[in-house]
Amino acid sequence: MRPPSCLIPVLLTASLAAPLAGAGGARAQATEAALRSERPLSAIDWLSDTLDQPRRPPAAKPPLDSDISDNALPEEVTVIPLDMPGPDAAGLLPASATGLPRDLWGTSAAADLARRITAVSSRPDLLPASRRLLNTLILAELDPPIETDRDGRLFLARIDALLNQGLLDEADALMERAGLTTPEIFRRAFDTKLLLGTEDAACRKLSRTPGLSPTLQTRVFCLARGGDWGAAALTLESGEALGLIRPDQGALLARFLDPELFEGDPPLPVPDHPTPLSFRLMEAIGEPLPTAALPLAFAQSDLRDTVGWKARATAAERLARVGALSPNRWLGIWSEHLPAASGGIWDRIEALQRFETALSTNDPGAVSRALPPAWEAMRAAGLQTVFADLFAPRLARLPLSGEGARIAFDVAMLSPEYERIAKDWSGPLDDGQALRKAIALGEVPTPPRQSSPAARAIVLGFRSSGIPVRLSTLVEERRLGEAILRAVELLEGGAAGDLDELSDAIQFFRAVGLEATARRAALELLLLERRG
Repeated sequence: MRPPSCLIPVLLTASLAAPLAGAGGARAQATEAALRSERPLSAIDWLSDTLDQPRRPPAAKPPLDSDISDNALPEEVTVIPLDMPGPDAAGLLPASATGLPRDLWGTSAAADLARRITAVSSRPDLLPASRRLLNTLILAELDPPIETDRDGRLFLARIDALLNQGLLDEADALMERAGLTTPEIFRRAFDTKLLLGTEDAACRKLSRTPGLSPTLQTRVFCLARGGDWGAAALTLESGEALGLIRPDQGALLARFLDPELFEGDPPLPVPDHPTPLSFRLMEAIGEPLPTAALPLAFAQSDLRDTVGWKARATAAERLARVGALSPNRWLGIWSEHLPAASGGIWDRIEALQRFETALSTNDPGAVSRALPPAWEAMRAAGLQTVFADLFAPRLARLPLSGEGARIAFDVAMLSPEYERIAKDWSGPLDDGQALRKAIALGEVPTPPRQSSPAARAIVLGFRSSGIPVRLSTLVEERRLGEAILRAVELLEGGAAGDLDELSDAIQFFRAVGLEATARRAALELLLLERRG
């Protein structure tokens, strides 16, 4: 029996809507211990030091005869107006687009959700299916979890996950939707705009927002961007004299303010740990930093038309690989010129351009010759799903044979139209392809006689029904969104070799109606090489 095609089955939707039974009961201790041992909430260690830390006002001295301690520190208190909605409710994708119930987070604790999002998004090699599902959860308009302290930690984890993936436009739009209500949100918004090249808007926002106190280096930068060079120079001079601006920061800001004064001087040392602000300042003084070794978010800066083609093509490859650049834009950048040399990315661009030329002729023979080297180039770059998004439908319409037909079928199985193409496919298939066709159609597959352990685990997941035991407690406690995040962790563990986790992840996704995720994850595991 195939599960219902709706996103969340009626059974689980009713479970989420039911009154909370025993919400204060003990949760699984092993899960909680694992959560507590994970890395800190924020994995973003390259943010600029944009804002001054708030300073605690000095406490008045008590009378001499008082028995009250004069050195006790007051407890930290976060003040939020009662009528101000928390940022955790902000989203870009309405329920009508995602199919997710607004109360998906249910009774989960915001801290637990934040840790899970951080843990999943920090993995270096997520399956495309995992990444799509994770980002849908991150961008969805959902009610805040019941157990939330309204400090925005879940929202910050969502933003950090987007930044880690290079999804700057989405992060920027989500922060604008939430409102730059706290220093931690503004700090991320400022750096996001620096990397997007819209820093002037960030500086205007900073100057108009009471309570946001910029650091001196940020103040110097924004004064200069606003055209007040005299005030910027005076601020820099005062900050250096008082020791409030480090020598390396001062040297960089001085060249930014008056580059002609340093003509003929040797280049500045490359910052050991570039931030978006130092990155933008280095670019402004004519000493841009290459982004290949920097976090993925910095690669967005290399997509501008003013950047050389090889740097743009390399950045496009990095970003498209993780879904941070649309396939059409990636193809447009790779098609701008003929390769200027050979080796590395040039060979991949040449193979793609030869394939595009052959495809434009609609000649099956020419396509059959150009497709294998192009597909091998896509495998080398980890761009198989990007290629499939663009070319699968056109390849499926051509009467290819032999190696070309085999590759065309596999390309189709990695595309969004996998089910339609599989249904219409009439060509011969080997045992492995027959398995993939059954998965694409949502049928209960039969493993080939000589199948891999991963294929057998996937088949077991499709043959099993109901919620796996290891995820049942989360579902019963109305923590379905958290269970989905946990299932993504299981899927990634399965991809790394834990076959029990793989079977459970597939079974769970189908049981809760995430059928497309189950099928696409299975197809990707069978077709993609893992990239560490």
